[in-house]
Amino acid sequence: MRGTPKGNRPVILTYHDIGLNHKSCFNTLFNFEDMMEITQHFAVVHVDAPGQQEGAPPFPTGYQYPTMDELAEMLPSVLTQLKVNSVIGIGVGAGAYILTCFALNQPSLVEGLVLINVDPCAEGWIDWAASKLTGWTSNLVDIVMAHHFSTEELTDNQELIQTYRLHIAQDINQDNLALFCGSYNARQDLGIERPVVGLNENTVKTLTCPSLLVVGDTSPAVEAVVSFQVECNSRLNPTKTTLLKMADCGGLPQVVQPGKLAEAFKYFVQGMGYRTHILISLSHLTVPAAGMTRLSRSRSSSSSITSTDGSRNRNMNSPLDGPNSGVLDNQGRPQTMEVSC
Repeated sequence: MRGTPKGNRPVILTYHDIGLNHKSCFNTLFNFEDMMEITQHFAVVHVDAPGQQEGAPPFPTGYQYPTMDELAEMLPSVLTQLKVNSVIGIGVGAGAYILTCFALNQPSLVEGLVLINVDPCAEGWIDWAASKLTGWTSNLVDIVMAHHFSTEELTDNQELIQTYRLHIAQDINQDNLALFCGSYNARQDLGIERPVVGLNENTVKTLTCPSLLVVGDTSPAVEAVVSFQVECNSRLNPTKTTLLKMADCGGLPQVVQPGKLAEAFKYFVQGMGYRTHILISLSHLTVPAAGMTRLSRSRSSSSSITSTDGSRNRNMNSPLDGPNSGVLDNQGRPQTMEVSC
């Protein structure tokens, strides 16, 4: 089966946010040249939430959409069917929440997580919007757009905004989207706590794998991700957590600044013990192309990184155009598996 990893390499497993699917959420990132070079060494599995793929038929009347917990519980059977032993997860928004829940329930299956715009708490953005808008489905596109983009982005980046507004309104079944949004809005607090050595490190509920938290500095999710006193970063193991706050970036960093995210992902997998020798220019320095070797596992130190340099614009096609992935094996064949739960 194409996409099945060789040896003990994990598979890159992606999960999209509400209003998107794997194409609109991840195409730009995985089609970016630097990311394509990285993923030559990994198979990739993209997961679409039920009914969110393009052209999906509506669910029958009375259909009970899975909860966030149930969506996470579907993933082990998917990996078993694909004969995948472990993954590095990349999730955005609702997808980040689902992958976090999956990692908490199945820590042996998850080697690392890249969580973009993750909010582990129960309160949702729809609570505020629903109290001010009537006609759930008719206003759903505006609600989802406000979830993805800041007020500044909605005003200043008209081309991107128009692309995603049309995609959300025309390509995603609106009834199915409303069900997915309702499930995300009804999510439970994950109850993650920071382990304290000598006190609760063996009993506390927390992520045991290295985690990279990513958020744009103008993202609607920035407060939930960055706030050290209340939200996600304060709850995770500081020895295994890195926070990447991207400057001049809004709610979709994987779309707006794929170069920065690809660079961060490269260092993340290196910290996990996978050395990537690929051609990436860093401050006018070039790392020669070669292969990837497995290193001994090393702990990732906690850090907070603010990205300030501009990303390059190579392979910057429309986020909704182009192939589904840039993953190639040695013969140049696609190594991407798409799964709709």
